[in-house]
Amino acid sequence: MASSQDPFYITTAIDYPNSRPHIGTAFEKIGADAQARFQRMKGRDVHFLMGNDENTIKVIQRATELGLEPKPYVDDMARQFQEVWTALNVSNTDFIQTSQSRHHIGSRKFIQAVYDAGHIFKKTYTGLYCNGCESFKTEKELIAGRCPNHQSQELKQVEEENYFFRLSDFADRLLEHYRTHPEFIKPDSRLNEIVNLVESGLQDVSISRKGFVWGIPVPFDEDQTIYVWFDALLNYITAIGYGSDDETLYLKYWPADVHVIGKDITRFHCALWPAMLMAAGLPLPKSVYAHGFVYNKGEKISKSAGTAIDPMTVYQTFGTDPFRYYFLKECVFGSDGNFSEERFVELYNSDLANNLGNLYSRTISMCVRYFEGNLEGSSTINPTDWKSGLDLGELANELDDLVSRFEYSQALQTIWSQILDRANRYIQNTEPFKLIKTDREACKQVLANLADAIRVTGILLKPFLPGTAETFYRSFNFEDSGSWDSLDFQQIANPPSGRPDYRVTAALEAGKPLPMFPKIQPSTES
Repeated sequence: MASSQDPFYITTAIDYPNSRPHIGTAFEKIGADAQARFQRMKGRDVHFLMGNDENTIKVIQRATELGLEPKPYVDDMARQFQEVWTALNVSNTDFIQTSQSRHHIGSRKFIQAVYDAGHIFKKTYTGLYCNGCESFKTEKELIAGRCPNHQSQELKQVEEENYFFRLSDFADRLLEHYRTHPEFIKPDSRLNEIVNLVESGLQDVSISRKGFVWGIPVPFDEDQTIYVWFDALLNYITAIGYGSDDETLYLKYWPADVHVIGKDITRFHCALWPAMLMAAGLPLPKSVYAHGFVYNKGEKISKSAGTAIDPMTVYQTFGTDPFRYYFLKECVFGSDGNFSEERFVELYNSDLANNLGNLYSRTISMCVRYFEGNLEGSSTINPTDWKSGLDLGELANELDDLVSRFEYSQALQTIWSQILDRANRYIQNTEPFKLIKTDREACKQVLANLADAIRVTGILLKPFLPGTAETFYRSFNFEDSGSWDSLDFQQIANPPSGRPDYRVTAALEAGKPLPMFPKIQPSTES
């Protein structure tokens, strides 16, 4: 299984802790988590980083509003964020706060290296500043004089003497990297955007602010603090030990396999960040995957616009795996998606309650009712009938390819159509509830086939719905042929230790499995 010779390093964007996370933020974390879990199934040694971006003006403003010092405020917000990610079963390995000493030490080392290499200079600058993005804006970036991401906020005219990074010097090197590494920016539509951006001309960027006591002091000028983006992007290397006395993790995991980010910050990750690394003489990440936005009934989810939805509200109402399923299935990860409670209920009832949960409850209930949960002799039954000619080996390969490319929606559609729909049709066609009255052995064979469909489902859902997948896999004695921790998609066709006589091991109540997805009654409110 996992080997230190085969590491996989995945990160998400770090979040502003000026308020609790919203559904759009959760969409990113769940998408990255599905990839991390999938790579673990492939035997990779996964390091999965998330965190909070704390050295910002927004933090000072919000802490002041609450009558708190910045550090106690960000520490409490980090606790709240991690509570949400734990509730959504996100399996991150590490969580970095940019107020931590490990980040300060690494950031100071990095900016000093870039300065020593001659890529930083000082000048007075006047420009339009967006508090929402915490960045200066050029005229060509504006829409009707406003930031396209924060239309409700007025831009401020700021004049300061700051340090600047010579980003303009790296245009040719960036374009050459995009040309020779087309996998660097995904999906392809984002690559085209960044190429056009760089070809149109890059401006040198401010990387420090003067007069701030909250933040990381510039090592060669203590009156200045490192500017938010030049600071924030460094979390990907400071979290794994860059700049520390022991850089073992950094040497093991860097360069990152993929940064998972929102499409609105693509230019920072695909132009500024690689240029920074080039300036410091460090390797570039292997890829950046920019996902789309999630809209709230057609409106962009935004804290500043007042359209944000707390993911805990949805999770606490409907459960973790239904929450994860909606966003992984309904929202194509590389494109924009939409959330509405009406569509959530519709998808929950059709895909989870009527299909996935129905297969689980009917199969186990019939095994217990007809054979006391023990399908003795079923190891000699070749479970082919329910598959109707489906090649599970080819299906495993197809799903491997889809998930590795972040095509989660298509992967889940394939699992539902090729496995769950097929297994439920098999119940309808064979009618084991009638067959038990005329041919017990034939009925046992049908139920053994359905148990095998449960096994396959448990394996394939592991990256997406980990709680449900484990319930499926532990509902029978499937661990006799392959342990839960060692599962890989390829095992759907060939269990490593063959198939045992299937025996129900699910939790039962009055002889029936515990309900998994009780149907939701649609709201009658207009």
